[in-house]
Amino acid sequence: MSPTQPEQYAFWIRVATRASVATASILILAKLIAWFYSGSASLLASLTDSMMDAMASLVNFYALRVALLPADQHHRFGHGKAEPLATLVQSGFILGSAMLLLFHGADRILNPAPVQHSMIGIGVTLFAIVATLVLLAIQKRAIAVTGSTAVAADALHYRSDLLLNGAVLVALALASQGLLWADGVFAVIIALYIGYGAWGLGQEAVQLLLDREAEPEVREQVEALVLEDPSVRGLHDLRTRRSGHTLCVQMHLELDGNLPLRDAHTLADAVEERIRSAFPGSDVIVHQDPV
Repeated sequence: MSPTQPEQYAFWIRVATRASVATASILILAKLIAWFYSGSASLLASLTDSMMDAMASLVNFYALRVALLPADQHHRFGHGKAEPLATLVQSGFILGSAMLLLFHGADRILNPAPVQHSMIGIGVTLFAIVATLVLLAIQKRAIAVTGSTAVAADALHYRSDLLLNGAVLVALALASQGLLWADGVFAVIIALYIGYGAWGLGQEAVQLLLDREAEPEVREQVEALVLEDPSVRGLHDLRTRRSGHTLCVQMHLELDGNLPLRDAHTLADAVEERIRSAFPGSDVIVHQDPV
């Protein structure tokens, strides 16, 4: 993907996050009304998931804005870790909600109850599917322009919602035919699915907070960029990490020990510029070693 201008990046980040928050808010209201009239446990599961979507969207909305703030006197390395920190908090909240939903679904299996006004639930679920498809189209465009991992993760979550809404449709249809156990069973399945997703989000956030190395292909590309100039004899102690959308790179550059300091500095600057061109916004620190 070609480098994105800061103004264009910020514009599509705002569009994607605002659309996500708006969609989640509308779906919460619609599903809350439908659950109130139907009493469906699977619809309650879908409502819970939409509430988690809203929480995740709000966290992304604010965390991305904090993460994009430049370094200041008190945060010399920037604010990039606001994103994984917020993700860790929201994953814990989602996991707790999934546990509550699991108990509710189990209770409905043990004590089945008829679903009232199932057609309202079916209508709202179909509306939710259409609204989610519109949001995904907006997010797809935003990801193509910005390459934002936070927006990509949000889009992945909403794509999974399409499957959840399909499960709700099946549960409501079966319950309306007298198969009362289906409502509770699907609620439990959805709760397990939400909990599994929350656990994965939490693990990824912890790894980012612990400064896990960048992907192997990123390290390989950095090494190739460094060695493009034949004047560079090699490199060692390459270290990488991510701070939000910023790739941080540190290394020892092996240069001819007889080079004048000015020439060695010029070579190091050229290495840094090649890396920043390939990874816009990256933070590169090079130490020169004579060989």
